[in-house]
Amino acid sequence: MERMKAKLSILDLAPVLEDGTSTESFRNMVDLAQHAEQWGYHRYWLAEHHNLPGTAISATSVVIGHVAAHTHSIRVGSGALLLSNYVPLAIAEQFGTLESLFPGRIDLGIGRSSGTDQSTAWALRRNLHNDNDFPEQLLELRSYLNPALGGSLPGVRAVPGEGLNLPIWLLGSGGFSAQLAGQLGLPFAFASHFAPDNLLSALELYRRHFQPILLDKPQVMIGVNVIVAETDEEANWLATSQEQQFLSVLRGEGGKLKPPVDNMDRLWSAEEKAIVGGKMLRYGARGSVDTVRNKLSAILKETGADELIIAAPVYDHQARLRSYELLAEAMR
Repeated sequence: MERMKAKLSILDLAPVLEDGTSTESFRNMVDLAQHAEQWGYHRYWLAEHHNLPGTAISATSVVIGHVAAHTHSIRVGSGALLLSNYVPLAIAEQFGTLESLFPGRIDLGIGRSSGTDQSTAWALRRNLHNDNDFPEQLLELRSYLNPALGGSLPGVRAVPGEGLNLPIWLLGSGGFSAQLAGQLGLPFAFASHFAPDNLLSALELYRRHFQPILLDKPQVMIGVNVIVAETDEEANWLATSQEQQFLSVLRGEGGKLKPPVDNMDRLWSAEEKAIVGGKMLRYGARGSVDTVRNKLSAILKETGADELIIAAPVYDHQARLRSYELLAEAMR
């Protein structure tokens, strides 16, 4: 079969297992990144979260540097770094430092949400920004990297950072970031791995408002949940860990990643099953290589995405590695 044209990347939330620790999650993270580099994945992004015991990544720039230091060529970045939790100068300096340490390998993916509850957001920044502040924050950040944009504070420079060619992506799950990314001519990534409802309308909005300022044409990446195994049955069984994870989110419970179960119907109601399986995980693929290839081909045809960034919260690390290895085969 002809190789699919879309690039293939990884979104890692560094899941903390029910019987595991953050230290083990970081060890598995590096191991997966090193394998992904060998299997030809384009980039490896790490997602910022706070006050979530099941996700180890909160100090995003620190973890990016750790992964980049233990790999050689794969791009490493944030998917996303949540700008409202920081002052723009700090991010310009942090990512300017990363780009200086690992030239040509760092991506700065920016999100608008806080990525946490209101109390934690207050603890992080002591100031709850209005969503309308985001374009100004973004302009200030971009201006520290490129002073010609004129949005930085007078007399303040990002060292290192100023003058570096650091790719910036906007990430979102709705129309606001999609339209802004288009107007600024930035690449856009949609969080369809957990919020798929507005995917198609957001992509249409991004493409309609796109201005060829930095890019010749729109550049779209979409998040997809993918679990591949030798058989459809095994993949469906492995996927029950993620289903339990989404069920916990739906119930407001949180918690660490749980091992697979043989029967999800004992854990969720019919309504919860419809929300998790039919809605939250709608843009995903699970099964054998052939099953996943066909599903991803249909998603690419529907969305016209240039790149797929894959989340695969599989409980067993070896099974997770195997899933990404089989996925690389499926895309050929």
